[in-house]
Amino acid sequence: LAFCRGRVVRVPKGPLIRVMGTEVVIPCTVTDYDGPSEQNFDWEFSQETDFVRIVSTWDSTFTSEEYQKRVSQGDIKLRRSSNNAVELVIRNIQPTDQGRYKCSTPSTDATVQGNYDAEVQVKVISDGLSVSGSKARSSMSLRLSEGDSFKLRCSAITTSPEHTHLHVTWQIKSGSNWRDILSLTHEGKLQPGHGYEERYRNGDIRLDTGANDTYRLSVSQALSVDGGAYKCLVSEWVRGADSSWQKIQEKSVEIASVAIQRTDVVISTSNVSVTERDSLDLTCNITTDRSGIFQAEVMWYFSASPDDTLSDAQVLLSMDHDSVVSDSTLISLSHIDRNSYRLLVRDVAVEDSGYYFCQAAVWVPLHNSSWHKVVERTSAPVSVVVTALEPDYEVFLNASKTPKFSDDPTELNCRITNVQDTEANIRFTVSWYYRQHLPSDDVVTEELLATMDADWTLVLGDRSRERTQNGEIIFFKKAVDTFSIRIQWTSESDRGDYFCVISAWSRHRNNSWVKRKDVTSASVRIFWATQDYALTVEAVKLKPFFVAGHTFEMTCKVSSKNIKTPRYSVLITAEKPITDQSNPNGTTRIISLNQDSVVRLEDWTDQTRVDGVVLEKVQENEFRYRMYQTQISDAGLYRCVVTAWSPGGGGMWREAVNGLSNPIQIDFQTSGPVFNVSVHSDNPTIYQGELADLLCIVTMEGMALEPDDMSFDVSWFAVRSFALDREPILLALLDRRGIVTQSRRNGSSDLSLERISPLEFRLRVHGCEDHDFGNHYCVVTPWVRSATGVWQQEPDIKAKPIFLSVKMDVLNAFKYPLLIGIGLATVIGLLSCLVGYCSSRWCCKKEVQETRRERRRLMSMEMD
Repeated sequence: LAFCRGRVVRVPKGPLIRVMGTEVVIPCTVTDYDGPSEQNFDWEFSQETDFVRIVSTWDSTFTSEEYQKRVSQGDIKLRRSSNNAVELVIRNIQPTDQGRYKCSTPSTDATVQGNYDAEVQVKVISDGLSVSGSKARSSMSLRLSEGDSFKLRCSAITTSPEHTHLHVTWQIKSGSNWRDILSLTHEGKLQPGHGYEERYRNGDIRLDTGANDTYRLSVSQALSVDGGAYKCLVSEWVRGADSSWQKIQEKSVEIASVAIQRTDVVISTSNVSVTERDSLDLTCNITTDRSGIFQAEVMWYFSASPDDTLSDAQVLLSMDHDSVVSDSTLISLSHIDRNSYRLLVRDVAVEDSGYYFCQAAVWVPLHNSSWHKVVERTSAPVSVVVTALEPDYEVFLNASKTPKFSDDPTELNCRITNVQDTEANIRFTVSWYYRQHLPSDDVVTEELLATMDADWTLVLGDRSRERTQNGEIIFFKKAVDTFSIRIQWTSESDRGDYFCVISAWSRHRNNSWVKRKDVTSASVRIFWATQDYALTVEAVKLKPFFVAGHTFEMTCKVSSKNIKTPRYSVLITAEKPITDQSNPNGTTRIISLNQDSVVRLEDWTDQTRVDGVVLEKVQENEFRYRMYQTQISDAGLYRCVVTAWSPGGGGMWREAVNGLSNPIQIDFQTSGPVFNVSVHSDNPTIYQGELADLLCIVTMEGMALEPDDMSFDVSWFAVRSFALDREPILLALLDRRGIVTQSRRNGSSDLSLERISPLEFRLRVHGCEDHDFGNHYCVVTPWVRSATGVWQQEPDIKAKPIFLSVKMDVLNAFKYPLLIGIGLATVIGLLSCLVGYCSSRWCCKKEVQETRRERRRLMSMEMD
């Protein structure tokens, strides 16, 4: 393929048939060439003789003498279409121009390859095409009405010696441009122009052929756009040597000038404003110049927007071309004169406001006595505004019940007065609003409490929804002209301005309700003077001196101000020393008594003294607290925390204010012994499975006590970490009565806790496991019997932890696995040998039949 590549010069395949007097264009292109992109071309002509030079793109002296005049006048010229293509243009071709035309290109290639010229035969024939209009006159004028029909004729014939086809196109002049209407192509196909496709499919535009080579354009139901000049354009086509169609000439003739009288539909009245209950009168006028028989079909529409289409609009009334009117009660349609139709709407309402327009269609009779619709128009919409008759009334708001204290009831009445010009179908509803009162001039938006719909359905606002559902706020209608609101228990948050809005609603013809008017009342302020609540609590110690084991007693006296019928709840608290580990926060809630005199133990956890604390109400404002058999651990500051309650809504109590009494101190001055605790172990590092011994040793300093006068609660704890950064775990507890309590364990190790001497306690861990490691310590609670025989609990004492390390015995850990492994390996080996022997002996044995050989002596070599 590379060796075959070369320059290619191409001209159209001939012969080219052209009509005398027309313009001829012969293109020439060159491809697959080397050198510059822009190529030059030479054209030559021959009539069965030598070629004569015509024109060149690069040599101005190339033209022969006989062609210099035509080239200089522009009758023959070259027109470059691209760098590698030109066109030879010959205007007003003559029979003498018939012959062979050669296009050649000077070589710019490195090697000579391909063809450098090409020839085409041009044949010139005489002009045999004639186009004419109507025989009566060349051009006529038609004046028609919109919807009429008309026909135009054009005659076209050719006497060409070649086999040619005609292409006929009807055109209309729109402005300064001609537009195609309908064409009969040279291939015998009908082709509508742009914008005429739908009318062609509907049969409103047709092109028919008749006798004597006539072409008739038929237009039915003419539109206003059909007015203008009409032209018949005919072109002659011939099939070339390459089977493609080529247009060889074109002629046209103007046939007629058509004027279309437009039919308009207008409403005589522009924008209309009527009063409610009056009548609306509109007239639809049809403008047309028709003088013959015709009937009009009228249809009235209503829409809320001027931009609505007919499908979106509402049909009010219609009259067909037989003057039959559709039925309606309040709307009538009448025929005033030949071109006018009146719409009358009686007893208009506000909902009749909107846009009205009419649609009119003109019908004409046909020869078969049927009617045909020729045109249809829709008027511009007319705006109609119906002014409502507003009822006249006033609104008065007053408070029939006003609160003087919190939780008092409030009742407001909204009354309608001076009602005038109201009709029977007027209904009143109410809306309640609240506005917070501020001492400054700040603007506060009102909040909706409730509103009533036209059907008297109550819609609650966010502010009052929950309280209304709970029955705290009631909305009701006290009389025909009075709406009321009642707040059962008014709170401080209800103080502010209240006002009501009375809405008037009117019933429409479709039984719907439309709001006509809103009237707002003057606001009523709900307010009462309040003073801050005051509460004073005084604690008194009844017995100034007492010792451990005696009863502690104190009273709390309460006085309040500005609280309506208060009740009190009392809580007794104790502030223990910081050294008390039972309550690191310092404050303990002991016992409480609520406003209904119900007693409750709070954080009192001493099970041995469940009944050791008592709180009772002595008077309405006096309370007494007793603690029996006091212990040294009860030392601290005791207070009364009092809360004042006032009656709230619905029988509920509302918290008013809190008060705290002065502290009462319990302090025991003793010179008893001082206890210390330590933990000891002879062997803190052990192996798994061994026994671990931990001793908790109590030492005593100061006054010596008999063993029967002291006892101890001992608790053992473990922290499973090296740095004491985890929560301690209770292991076991030995109380002062000798009862041992163990916590639940997950491992296989076991615990034992025993007392081995009055001041020594031993914890044993049997069969230690790896999870038994960690820091171990004991907590001792001493109990000392006083001179009166009462046992007193001393503060807890915590010993310093000791770390217990559990190691693993490697030999014992691997002894049994090794013995089991050796035993299993031996058994499996012997079993394998047995299986192999049995298989070779009985299962896989094969009988071999051998041929019996005779035993002969060897022969000597000489004999062999």
